[in-house]
Amino acid sequence: MYTPDTVYPHDETELQHKRYKAAAAKFEDIFSKHAEHFFSAPGRTEIGGNHTDHNLGCVLAAAVSLDMIAAVSSSDSGIIRLRSQGYDRTEEVSAFDTSPIEADKQTTASLIRGVADYFVKHGYKVGGFEAYVTSEVLQGSGMSSSAAFEVLVGTILNRLYNAGNISAEEIAIASQYAENVHFGKPSGLMDQMAASVGGSVMIDFADEKSPVVRRVPCDPGKAGLKLCIIDTKGSHADLTDEYAAIPVEMKSVAAYLGKNVLRQTDKASVMEHIDELRSACGDRAVLRALHFFDENERVLAQAAALENGDIKTFLRLVNESGMSSLAYLQNIFCAANVKQQGLTLGLYLASQLLEGTGACRVHGGGFAGTIQAFVPKDKLDVFKNGIEKVFGKDACHVVDIRGCGGVEVMI
Repeated sequence: MYTPDTVYPHDETELQHKRYKAAAAKFEDIFSKHAEHFFSAPGRTEIGGNHTDHNLGCVLAAAVSLDMIAAVSSSDSGIIRLRSQGYDRTEEVSAFDTSPIEADKQTTASLIRGVADYFVKHGYKVGGFEAYVTSEVLQGSGMSSSAAFEVLVGTILNRLYNAGNISAEEIAIASQYAENVHFGKPSGLMDQMAASVGGSVMIDFADEKSPVVRRVPCDPGKAGLKLCIIDTKGSHADLTDEYAAIPVEMKSVAAYLGKNVLRQTDKASVMEHIDELRSACGDRAVLRALHFFDENERVLAQAAALENGDIKTFLRLVNESGMSSLAYLQNIFCAANVKQQGLTLGLYLASQLLEGTGACRVHGGGFAGTIQAFVPKDKLDVFKNGIEKVFGKDACHVVDIRGCGGVEVMI
């Protein structure tokens, strides 16, 4: 049984109770009925494994304390009606007419329809409901508001129509299906898995249909650290091709070696054929492949360091991950717009402010948006002020790791 007291940090529970009550009031105002249920799905942070999931690698990720909530009532109409905070339009999607609609790609309706479509295709029950959704997961923050939304919809359908019997892992797979097939974004599974499962986890995607999820103890607070997500205020507009090129280039190296993805081959094979690969795939593709293999090993080492309580090694590996993304993965700025390098500047500033302590790295897909930092508590105020002097007020978000994923919350 989840309540605000068990889902949120103790100093936030009163505020969260008010937030849920406000959502209930808004729901009643929109739908002229009382909300019967309340649900929550968290944003996520990627701790290790930058761009490894789409080539069936390993990642280290965690749910964060910023979340998306919904006030919900079931409906016999078979129609899912959903209104998001700040929007005047109510999305309406039939739970039983779930085929992809080309004109709806990259819309909220496509994500709702996609999750319902996966449920139908896999023999699960679906039905109508009304929902009012409000979010603390900032769009473009690298915390994956889209994954939180998909997991939220999947959790609602699971609890209302399937007695909660669908696993968190399968809800994540349903969410990725919605994003890939209906929304039209070729994302990996990390975001959805972290948001759905909750806590801090190492995920091994070697078996795409049945990824192995292992909980890993990660409590920055116990090590005297605060986890910060820094928004450099860069726009993700027109970057779809930049993101898409990374898995394409990695897979081109795998294809030259007779495989579908890099996880099916190894670094030694790349090094053995490196001259041929440079000609066939290009230097950047080779470098990105080498990043994949090193980053995959780094995730395993990070998980082991956390399990052994070796924070010094863990932080060193976080920094190494960041440098590999900068030098080899090359997702810190867009080569077509070299004047805009907010992430690179953010990493430099963070390193200067940390003064050899803590760690920092790119957060999420890259090219624009956010970086991540583990900051000693005694440096937090100076760090936050230094970051926000450059990137503006509230650019530095201090978050906690959340123990649960998508859940129903009793109010």
